[in-house]
Amino acid sequence: MDKPNPSELRHDVLWGQLHALTVIAQLGSFTKAAQRLGLSKAAVSQRISELERAMGQSLVSRTTRSVRLSEAGQHLVDETEASFAHITRALSAARDAVGQARGLLRVTAPVALGRQHVAPCLSAFFKLYPQIRIELDLSDRLVPLAQEGFDLAIRHCSAPPDSHIAVKLCSSRALLVASPAYLQAHGAPLHPQDLAEHACLPYLRPGPALWLFEQAGVREAEPQRLRIPVQGPLRASNSEILRDAALDDLGLALLPDFSAAPALRSGALLEVLPHWRPVGFFGDAIYAVYPWSNQVPRPLKLLIEHLRKSFAKGFA
Repeated sequence: MDKPNPSELRHDVLWGQLHALTVIAQLGSFTKAAQRLGLSKAAVSQRISELERAMGQSLVSRTTRSVRLSEAGQHLVDETEASFAHITRALSAARDAVGQARGLLRVTAPVALGRQHVAPCLSAFFKLYPQIRIELDLSDRLVPLAQEGFDLAIRHCSAPPDSHIAVKLCSSRALLVASPAYLQAHGAPLHPQDLAEHACLPYLRPGPALWLFEQAGVREAEPQRLRIPVQGPLRASNSEILRDAALDDLGLALLPDFSAAPALRSGALLEVLPHWRPVGFFGDAIYAVYPWSNQVPRPLKLLIEHLRKSFAKGFA
């Protein structure tokens, strides 16, 4: 690759190319970088080629499966990434200071929680802030936010990541439930060990299906846990499917409260073993999680506050 003539190198015309390089470094993909920048993949590739010609060396190595920065490319990113982030924050702050909040927010949430509780509260949000757009990606996979270009994640967990900012939206708990018809036909278990004689509907995870229980109301440093192997006609990786199976009288289901609550309120499902607490299976809170930043964009602040108000009452 020809070496550039320093006297002919105009740094100001390379800012767009440098920014494209930092976005590629964050996302690890030309395709994702193009989506983030609002450009075609070919346009992003052209920007990197122009930057490489100007620098006189290769900055990015591409294969069919991965994108990696050369030592020179990584050095450029390390030196410029913070400056671009600072410029982005300054532009957002200047724009937010006047007029309506606007912009695109990319949000990821678990499938069942997103369908049942996140998506339904967005209509009211758009009426308040019509210039804000949201891309809602529903996935039970824990995606890395910065690497995949997400501004916010809704997480159902017990311990949010220390590397991010987490705003608690509400508490959550797991519930063991069954339909009145199932309990009338098979009787209600009186102790977790009785579950061995019942049809159970476990969440699909690797290994044998095990449910853990602690006796509710017992205050000990380390409460005794009962580990109960269970089995039944169906295992599924979605709480809505298990809830519907329980509604169809197929057995007892261990569900997060946000999936069970409507059916419990209507009496279509009943809580089983209320004096025992299922543990170690679902998270005990719902969080809004976003990457750390010196200055949070106004649209993101508004969305988090709207979610906090929407989730404030929990799922009881």
